[in-house]
Amino acid sequence: MDENQGGDSMSINQTSSYRNITFEEKDGIGILTLNRPKVLNAINQDLMQELSSVLDVITKSTTIRVVVLTGGGDKAFVAGADISQFETMTVNDAIQFATFGQSVFNKLESLNQPTIAVVNGFALGGGCELACACDFIYASDTARFGQPEVNLGIIPGFGGTQRFTRLIGKAMAKELIFTGRMIDAQEALRIGLANKVFPASELMNEAMKTAKLMLTKGPVALAQAKKAIDEGYNKEMADALEIECEAFAKTFETQDQKEGVKAFLQKRPPKFLGK
Repeated sequence: MDENQGGDSMSINQTSSYRNITFEEKDGIGILTLNRPKVLNAINQDLMQELSSVLDVITKSTTIRVVVLTGGGDKAFVAGADISQFETMTVNDAIQFATFGQSVFNKLESLNQPTIAVVNGFALGGGCELACACDFIYASDTARFGQPEVNLGIIPGFGGTQRFTRLIGKAMAKELIFTGRMIDAQEALRIGLANKVFPASELMNEAMKTAKLMLTKGPVALAQAKKAIDEGYNKEMADALEIECEAFAKTFETQDQKEGVKAFLQKRPPKFLGK
């Protein structure tokens, strides 16, 4: 992304120690780009190590309040795993590979900050699984989604059989995983995989608009809402409502709650500090 985008008032903190990704912070928004465009941002071990490392940075950050995740270039978000690494992979290697990949995607899913997957092209295999580990997906009209692993005689191993199913339903997930069929952005929107679809030229701007809107909300409230939704999703209703009640109550321990109520009563915009 152009460092001048958004005006001179945008503060930029570029992390330059990575080879396969880029990461920058712009006024509270962390922009994470998987950056191997010559191979359509294919996932390999080095990229996953770097992704895990930058997620640790985000987890510890007190200034990053929203995360936008996208792919470098204009063809792919992530077009899957680097297939060459499978040629000599043993059963034990496969267990280690899947376990590590799942742990990284779990780390992404469990961030306190809201995360937007900005799918700007192919999101196949591990790329689709990565997008599903974000809170929601914005897609370009040129995006393509799929879990084509069965074409290689394998199955999704980074959470695809689980997150994909929870997002679009068991029958639809089975159809797409069993056939390896690729779908376009409009079908992804129709089945509930993508939240919104935009022309490719407008995609990042629209994602940033949503990210900036979330910046105006209480960070603790967003984190507690995310926790309540995620932890309660597969629980019985009574247990889920208890989780919600606890999360609701925790917001009343914060300065942000007092500021939000006071600002509303005084008819002014709140100034949230994340405390």
